[in-house]
Amino acid sequence: MGPLSLKAFKKVYIEITSVCNLACTFCPPTERAKNFIKPEEFAKRLDEIKPFASYVYLHVKGEPLLHPKIDLLLDIAHEKGIKVNITTNGTLIAKNRHKLLGKPALRQMNFSLHSFDGHLGSTDREGYLREILAFVREAEANRIIFSFRLWNLTEDNITNAQRQRNRQTLAVLEQEFGLDYRIEEKVVPGSGVRIAENVYLNQDHEFQWPSLDAPEDDGKGFCYALRSQAAILSNGTVVPCCLDGEGVINLGNVNETPFADIVSGERASNLVDGFSRREAVEELCRRCGYRQRFGA
Repeated sequence: MGPLSLKAFKKVYIEITSVCNLACTFCPPTERAKNFIKPEEFAKRLDEIKPFASYVYLHVKGEPLLHPKIDLLLDIAHEKGIKVNITTNGTLIAKNRHKLLGKPALRQMNFSLHSFDGHLGSTDREGYLREILAFVREAEANRIIFSFRLWNLTEDNITNAQRQRNRQTLAVLEQEFGLDYRIEEKVVPGSGVRIAENVYLNQDHEFQWPSLDAPEDDGKGFCYALRSQAAILSNGTVVPCCLDGEGVINLGNVNETPFADIVSGERASNLVDGFSRREAVEELCRRCGYRQRFGA
């Protein structure tokens, strides 16, 4: 594969914690040790990925707003000229608003609204949404991009019960932003609809984490792993994409080897070269249904 060019990746994920405060049905809990990245580790990782990407995502597994020093991490990113995207379940937004507002590094926030119904102990849908919307309103002057995600469609579309629950969620958004249409009428699964300036609603099919326990297919197909994205787990393990939440495809560890060497190493090169031939060379990739989205 040879050395990767600068700005090679559209997305680099730096997981800042492996811990989450919810237990959602669509997200198997990690078997990795609980871990929170130290600010000095975060700074070092930003230095290593800066030649490859101009902004980062702060998750693979884990809830980023659980990190007690999320404000300091955002300051470090700003110092290094790197923009940050945060994907959150939104339950901790009121407690962390003061750590997020006015931070110039914060480029985009994605709220996984499907986590409300995915977590069996959730109560007070409207209260949950109102706290998120209050933050969005507070942050309007910061020009942050907001994406509300409802990733709970199923292949046979969606159950009536879940459709009704989604309707309750969408009704709150429609009221908040003064929409004169039903969002379902305009959103296309797999993409988004703009509901206000810098605010989007995105619906997609329920997310399936790949697993070595899943059935293996013929391995044909293509994936953008290590072409447009890479990820670093909180323990320093580099993986080819944000779907390898357990570090199965361990390409190396940034605590021992430079990121640039890891993503141009033999195992990484074999994975990329394999997908150039439309072949999945890694077992986890052959058990990943997401690959099938890109066709053969």
